[in-house]
Amino acid sequence: MERSSLNSLSVYRKSLALRDLSEAIAQYFSYNREKLSIRQIDNFRNDISKSLMIDASLITKEVEQAALSNSYSVRMKSLTFINIMTRNILAYCNGLEKDGVKEKEYLNLLRREIKGFRSSFKKWRKSFNNGND
Repeated sequence: MERSSLNSLSVYRKSLALRDLSEAIAQYFSYNREKLSIRQIDNFRNDISKSLMIDASLITKEVEQAALSNSYSVRMKSLTFINIMTRNILAYCNGLEKDGVKEKEYLNLLRREIKGFRSSFKKWRKSFNNGND
């Protein structure tokens, strides 16, 4: 697959949407907390927000790597890594909720985005198992 045809992949487009939504939510929650604090110290919510942005960004990079690679082992490593990152993002949603985030509709929106991405991802992953490269 060529880089130019990545946008035709549903899983890639969904990874971009997930990345953008994760970044917006993470920035909102980090900004919201820092606005209330006089001192700028790292706290639990900021740590989760940073991890959320990083992991969502890594998902997109791993989708690119798996799609563009001719190596079966590279693809499988990327697919495994993506699985881990999606579970992490769901855990971050739970962590933010337990940290007292009142805007649960944002977390539920992110959970729905993850669910849509995972559905697309599972279909895409099966195409590798069937030898349809």
